[in-house]
Amino acid sequence: MPPPGLSAHTAEGKIERGRTPRGALSQLVATGRDPMAVLDAQDVDRVPELVPLRTARMGASPFAFYRGSAAIMADDLSRCPSTSILVASCGDAHLSNFGLYGSPQRTLVFDLNDFDESAWAPFEWDLKRLATSVVIAGRATSRDDAVVEDAARQAVRTYQRGLRTAAKRSPLERYFDRFDALGARLSTDPETAAVVERAVRSAQKRTGSRAARKLTTTDEHGRVTLLDDPPVMTHLTAGDEERAWRVLDEYRLSVNVDIRLLLQKYAMADVSARVVGVGSVGTRCLLIALQDGDGDVLLLQGKEAGESVLVQYGRVTQPEAVTTFIDTYGNGGRVVALQRILQAVSDPFLGHIRRSPSGARRDFYVRQFHDMKGGFDAEAMEDKPFRWYAMACAATLARAHGQSPTGATAAGYVGGGRRFEDAVVEWAYAYADLSYEDWEEFRRHRGTEE
Repeated sequence: MPPPGLSAHTAEGKIERGRTPRGALSQLVATGRDPMAVLDAQDVDRVPELVPLRTARMGASPFAFYRGSAAIMADDLSRCPSTSILVASCGDAHLSNFGLYGSPQRTLVFDLNDFDESAWAPFEWDLKRLATSVVIAGRATSRDDAVVEDAARQAVRTYQRGLRTAAKRSPLERYFDRFDALGARLSTDPETAAVVERAVRSAQKRTGSRAARKLTTTDEHGRVTLLDDPPVMTHLTAGDEERAWRVLDEYRLSVNVDIRLLLQKYAMADVSARVVGVGSVGTRCLLIALQDGDGDVLLLQGKEAGESVLVQYGRVTQPEAVTTFIDTYGNGGRVVALQRILQAVSDPFLGHIRRSPSGARRDFYVRQFHDMKGGFDAEAMEDKPFRWYAMACAATLARAHGQSPTGATAAGYVGGGRRFEDAVVEWAYAYADLSYEDWEEFRRHRGTEE
């Protein structure tokens, strides 16, 4: 018997409106929360020496704090009215977690680029995180509030339209759909086109080869060594380095067979601990240098994968198949699997390492380092590019959510009117205010006030 079609999904989405009215999504429940306790709990399992750096980065601005506080938002979302329409979700879909990267065909694509917190969750949670980031980033440069609100509304409308459009396409059409970063320069105003052009040029320069030249040196015997740059990059202790060598074989087994064959042409040269991101500071991250017989270097990044905040703090019960998958492949496997689902094209070097039974080894996922990665500084954009970027991120998010079987149900729920839009934007503004208060409390709590 064939699965339900578009009409059945649309009907189910409309039924969900009765269970969770769209207007109810505007309600922000702020009682019973303890945001500092959430952040303190996260720090317990992080590298102690790096916690002050995480504090400094998160305390730098309201948007930096928001970027690092996905756990707080997941905890807050768990208290608010939510739909029962679960989709494969990013878990941290703010403006800075979209960007450019190189496809296997060596073209640039624009897509979501962070999946540490990915899991199944109510579809609107990702959108609320995106819309709130539009408000917070928009306020950072004292834009007129009318500009900020318009950008937030246009983002939500674009998402609604994207969901409905995706629902009408065949699964194959949805799967192959992607955002053309290079073509975007031809269909926007000159100001926005210039922003895209700069981002594209910057990304095209950020290759793995360029990173290898900057971050490594070669000794008289031809062996490649990573350069220390404390606290951002430091060599491991002898014991940790030995363990890193051993787990590389497990990574090789997790990648596709073509990459497994390619990796046979490289040997491990060096490995260092590296600090990345804002909220990720303090989690274990490795930079791995491989070299072939002619001295060519391939840089891989291994990053610790813990439990998704959507599960740990959002308290979202995962489908049984997802839980079974994580039990088998770990949270590194979860990150890799959901990245492949949510992105139009993914890094072919994606792989994972499973936590050891003793707990001495943690879950990691592995990817290429600096493979034409590029981003957009939303806070620094002028008004027109800012609005365009918010819409581009929303369209990309809709495409990602549309891959789930329930994407069409979500499309039926949101509809084409303003009721859903009004609710999400109202919530985003309220949460932006709450997040600002949390930022101020964080600076007092951690003693970082100027």
